Amino acid sequence: MKKSRGRTGRKRRRKHLQGFMDGVNCSHKLVYIKLKKWLKDRGFEDSNLRPAEFLETGRGLMATKALQAGDLIISLPEKCLLTTGTVLSSCLGGYIVKWKPPVSPLLALCTFLIAEKHAGEKSPWKPYLDVLPKTYTCPACLDHDVINLLPKPLKNKAQEQKLTIQELFRSSKAFFSSLQPLFAESTGTIFSYSALEWAWCTINTRTIYMKHPHRACFSLEPDVYALAPYLDLLNHSPNVQVKAAFNEQTRSYEIRTNSRCKQYQEVFICYGPHDNQRLLLEYGFVAMDNPHSSVYVSADTLLKYFSPLDKQRKAKVAILKDHDFLENLTFGWDGPSWRLLTALKVLSLGADEFACWRRALLGDVTSARNEQQALDTAAKICQFLIEETQHVLLQISQLKRDKENLKAHLALVEMLRSEDLKILQRSAEILCNLNLAT
Repeated sequence: MKKSRGRTGRKRRRKHLQGFMDGVNCSHKLVYIKLKKWLKDRGFEDSNLRPAEFLETGRGLMATKALQAGDLIISLPEKCLLTTGTVLSSCLGGYIVKWKPPVSPLLALCTFLIAEKHAGEKSPWKPYLDVLPKTYTCPACLDHDVINLLPKPLKNKAQEQKLTIQELFRSSKAFFSSLQPLFAESTGTIFSYSALEWAWCTINTRTIYMKHPHRACFSLEPDVYALAPYLDLLNHSPNVQVKAAFNEQTRSYEIRTNSRCKQYQEVFICYGPHDNQRLLLEYGFVAMDNPHSSVYVSADTLLKYFSPLDKQRKAKVAILKDHDFLENLTFGWDGPSWRLLTALKVLSLGADEFACWRRALLGDVTSARNEQQALDTAAKICQFLIEETQHVLLQISQLKRDKENLKAHLALVEMLRSEDLKILQRSAEILCNLNLAT
């Protein structure tokens, strides 16, 4: 009898540990119970997935049974999707149709989300709105001090993202005012900048691609957004492959996996072969050990290593610019990219070799000296970026101590920069071996 109890205790302990490793089931939480009921009323039944909290990714979906390659993960009926069609059939529809110049599909969806969130209990979309994040970590939402710690190319894009939302807010004020008859409160209070920022980030980070025919009441921007309740709880992994599309026969958005997944493990989908800068910009997160990740070399950094006294420098830069070789120059897990080495070879051409620039652009060897100089300069740039990254990581650790309120955002940039450092150190090793070989 005693023995049997001990065995049960061990089993229970093992089960508890297993649960902790795989993820903690959250399907008993009221928000998910309400969401599942709401989805069921719209024709969605699901036995493959359940909401769970995972140690590394946070909130996600867990497999209730083992999934094989080719299995249908999820099939979400059209009735569950939030599109511009949903917006037009709401009380906002008439106002959108009348408004000139026409609003963009993106603004229509933002307006709908803000209005429904404001409606609270009265909104038919409340069960979905309740599971949406309250805040986002897209660069547009980051503090100025945090944006300054981003790598330069990403910092520029983050500032562009902020300006995009600011411009959308400025240009939409008159349209928001036209909706006043629908609300008891002032539209200025409801459609605030922070409300628009939240709605914009919701759409930017969570929509699936779904092409809709153009409607005359919208501007000419592509109408390709659909919010997919429950499906949008699936997290990204660069190491899985899926097929995702709207099925015209079943009138459902379907995702099939090309990878296997064990029972109780997190089910992942892939948002695309994105590097970490793109993931942070578009979705507000970073993937560790991302095989697609790269560290970008800006044109300014590149040109620092070439003498301004070189009489052909201006012509070389013009050649690189004309052939689009001043952008997307990177270090990756496999060392400096072909594009970066090619740009360095063109800039390293001696006065007597300059006539061979076309050969250099095609990747042909012009001389042993040119090859060696390109590798040496790549190693110098790599070392410079290693030191710069280490300096920023030091700044982040100091700021984490001083600014408690920015801790979560700083941790995100720290992850990005730590991953960059790993890539650069790996590239430095590769360049060192290449130099030894030559």
